[in-house]
Amino acid sequence: MFDRIVTWARANMPKREHLEGNRFSRPLAARHELWRFTRRSVPRGVAAGLFVGIFALIPGVQIVGAALMCVPVRGNIPLAVLMTFVSIPPTTLFVFLPGAVWVGNSFGFHADFSTISEMVTRGASVGDWFAWLGTDAAPSLIIGLFLIAVVSAVVGYFLSAIGWRWWTARKHRARKLRAVARDFPD
Repeated sequence: MFDRIVTWARANMPKREHLEGNRFSRPLAARHELWRFTRRSVPRGVAAGLFVGIFALIPGVQIVGAALMCVPVRGNIPLAVLMTFVSIPPTTLFVFLPGAVWVGNSFGFHADFSTISEMVTRGASVGDWFAWLGTDAAPSLIIGLFLIAVVSAVVGYFLSAIGWRWWTARKHRARKLRAVARDFPD
């Protein structure tokens, strides 16, 4: 299953050479270390993508923000962009927003998630959302999203570092077994 995901990602990911042709993405595409899959860049890219993907819930901002966050931390841009897709609408509406309100309320705020869900279902105007920002619910949601994003980024960093070590160790073992089989045929 993991190999199929990697194959799909490699086939559908834009190539660095293609991005060098675009004037907006040229500065990012020119830095080769941001596109390599190394033991340091992979966990950094995963952490940057998870943090931005969870904290910034605006779809266009997530991808650009994850790519820009990879520059100072020298993370892998393709993985960071891929990790932003953890906040798809079902996970956002049923996991991140209620969880963020619960976490924020544990800091003494008094937000009610039913107000947020009601505003989403009725299609509240921008003015209604700005008025909502002045209530006690907005700080609760923002603090909760920030804390969930930080914890997710830290956990993602360590899990991807462990996963990278496991994957490279598996490749080295397979290479060693092929060498032994080649040296000592049946």
